[in-house]
Amino acid sequence: MVVDASVALEETFSPPADSVLWNKDFLLGAATAAYQIEGAIAEDGRIPSIWDTFSATPGKTLAGDTGDVACDHYHRWPEDVELLASLNVGAYRLSISWPRVMTADGQPNQKGIAFYRKLLTALRDQGLKTYVTLYHWDLPQHLEDKGGWVNRDTAYRFAEYADMISKELAGLVDAWATLNEPWCSAMHGYGTGHHAPGKQDVVFATQAMHHLLLGHGLAVAHLRANDPAAQVGIVANVGRGTSTGSGDADQRAAWLFELQHNNWVLDPLLKKSYPSALWELWPGAEPLVLAGDMDIIGSKLDFLGINYYFRTNVVSDGKHGYHEVDLEGVERTQMGWEVYPDGLRHLLVGFHRDYPNLPPIYITENGMATDDEVIDGEVDDRQRISFLNRHLEAVNQAVKAGVDVRGYFIWSLMDNFEWAFGYERRFGIIHVDYATQKRTLKRSARLVADFLAKRDAK
Repeated sequence: MVVDASVALEETFSPPADSVLWNKDFLLGAATAAYQIEGAIAEDGRIPSIWDTFSATPGKTLAGDTGDVACDHYHRWPEDVELLASLNVGAYRLSISWPRVMTADGQPNQKGIAFYRKLLTALRDQGLKTYVTLYHWDLPQHLEDKGGWVNRDTAYRFAEYADMISKELAGLVDAWATLNEPWCSAMHGYGTGHHAPGKQDVVFATQAMHHLLLGHGLAVAHLRANDPAAQVGIVANVGRGTSTGSGDADQRAAWLFELQHNNWVLDPLLKKSYPSALWELWPGAEPLVLAGDMDIIGSKLDFLGINYYFRTNVVSDGKHGYHEVDLEGVERTQMGWEVYPDGLRHLLVGFHRDYPNLPPIYITENGMATDDEVIDGEVDDRQRISFLNRHLEAVNQAVKAGVDVRGYFIWSLMDNFEWAFGYERRFGIIHVDYATQKRTLKRSARLVADFLAKRDAK
């Protein structure tokens, strides 16, 4: 692909000559999650999840959409693997559906496990590295019926699941991530009610977070024992907080936003403690922590996955916390999220500064939703191309500042079920016509494939 340097960012995908992206060891991949793409919710022994329950509850999702069929990936996975391979990416990040591989009485469901074994084998046969997330929000409903992540017992059930599935799939996985975005599971699942299971109590949220992280730490030991050749890590979503207010209280508000969004997860993982200021923000919400918990949570990580999408502007609420105040005149995605690439650079450099034991980082999700349409067989998603260019340059700047970032996964491989927003919001670099399940490569996908072919040929 011949690139004219004068061509606008949205017209091409070709990083600067000194970008880390030209390094063949820098991993460029794409990502999905089980409930968002698989469908087949009642096939081959899969049991109900909290997202089956939540999305089937009137008023919980946009247009009442559910993941019952989604992208039908459970049946169409061979086609999807071929499409993925055609992009020339080096890796695929996927998640395993806990309800698909384990029965309600804790036994392996061999039909569900066989699906992932076939999928992972096919990916390996295509030369793709496999990055597997154990928990991307689809808790078995029978565990939620007993309290879900607010119940400490769920951490032990998660460890049993991790033990079982890592024995079954050992040798097929390059990197295991225990959890995806525990902040979302805890806060949106149990604090705001925006996600399954739809609870609304900050005390539930903080206790759920502790049990999520405890489950992570317990799982790490099993993963290392059962699949010693694989890397082991966790995926955290992070956010940049700023304030348009000039006073000390407003600047503290921005600091508190980042504290609850980032440090609430990263401090226990990397410092074995929760930030004390959290309990100023949420008085009376300190979780029950038993002796030894923080040492388990702080188990050594081989990598840290970072998911980044936008920044949030806040001002002081005049009390312990903050109010969000949208900025005017900024670029936004279909989700209403501000496009703010420098936030990613800023956060990465800050984590490198603040955590001396920071493990190697992969950007495990970054991308944007646009209202994409297929016109004459093409999808011209130029805002996404510009978005990817700018965020990858932010990563490049962080690497030059000394941050050990080893890869970047585009969210997402294909349009899919976007949780409470259903099927309206399209994040994929492959378009999915949900009526026919036809897949169409968007312009962004074609440009990424062209770039990687050019890189591989160097």
